[in-house]
Amino acid sequence: MCLGIPGRVVELLEGYGGQLALVDVAGVRRKINIGLLDEGPLVPGTWVLIHMGFALERMDAAGAEQAMEGLELMGRPADTGPGSQPAQPPQGEQHVTHEPA
Repeated sequence: MCLGIPGRVVELLEGYGGQLALVDVAGVRRKINIGLLDEGPLVPGTWVLIHMGFALERMDAAGAEQAMEGLELMGRPADTGPGSQPAQPPQGEQHVTHEPA
């Protein structure tokens, strides 16, 4: 399974056979390879799904926003309400580790 992140194309970079673009990913700009996209010319403002420095597919703004919201949720603790604490084993219980035979 791979994790792709949405980025918005800011600029198509000269040279490199037209294969590189500068994208904005949550406020951070980075160069990516756009050579895998085959749906016609890419223009600044286009949203793309990026994995390992490669644009894998184009996406619309709504899909990009939904993906970013999902990524933000994955980075949050499950419960951050008042009085929440990390899970602890019940008192008196010990964790058993298995040694290799």
